[in-house]
Amino acid sequence: MRAARNALIIIGGPLLLLASSISSLVITVRSLSRRRSPHPFAVAGVTLTVLYAAAIRPWHLSWGRRRGEDPSLPGDEVLVEHGTRIWHSVEIDAPAGEVWPWVAQLGQDRGGFYSYEWLENLAGCEMVNADEIHSEWQDREVGDEVKIHPEVGLEVTVFEPGRVLGIKNWGNVVVDPLGPDRCRVIAHGRIGWGLPSIVYALLIELPHFFMERKMLLGIKERAERTPRSAHPA
Repeated sequence: MRAARNALIIIGGPLLLLASSISSLVITVRSLSRRRSPHPFAVAGVTLTVLYAAAIRPWHLSWGRRRGEDPSLPGDEVLVEHGTRIWHSVEIDAPAGEVWPWVAQLGQDRGGFYSYEWLENLAGCEMVNADEIHSEWQDREVGDEVKIHPEVGLEVTVFEPGRVLGIKNWGNVVVDPLGPDRCRVIAHGRIGWGLPSIVYALLIELPHFFMERKMLLGIKERAERTPRSAHPA
């Protein structure tokens, strides 16, 4: 029951949007087939569905990506070769070496995910987001778990200190230096074509985007406000 409730909390919004879009399309098609004017609400629903597919979805799937940049990143070898690409990134006014510790300690049992803690806790995650770097949370090995819930963990697929943390069934978090005092953090993944891509697009990608965007902004906020002396050597 608890797992079902948690899943409903996560996908409830997308399910309502999906139902609304389908209803709008069905009503509009039926009205046109009978040579009647569709209801304004149905027309609005169809318009928003087309707008989402044509403009909003491409924007949020590549939020923060620069136009024309090389899409390859460290750790890509563990991702599926073909599928829907997710690329979310944020620029940070701090050296890569000072941003990486925030990435290294991601996890429900470590520093949290720096996202919407209240929303995660509605789903029973018991999340506490750290505002400090902890030296005891900096090491991992491939095969370890990154906890997303007290009872659920995802396998570490890549761990290159200072550069990449790969999480199975999620993607890679990459720290990309832009110079001595700036960097980007990129959350990059691929969802395989077919049923996984369809399920992701319909039910998961919107909440994933909102939570991951907040995570990246949370890392940015913490890294930019933390004095350099507070970082572990």
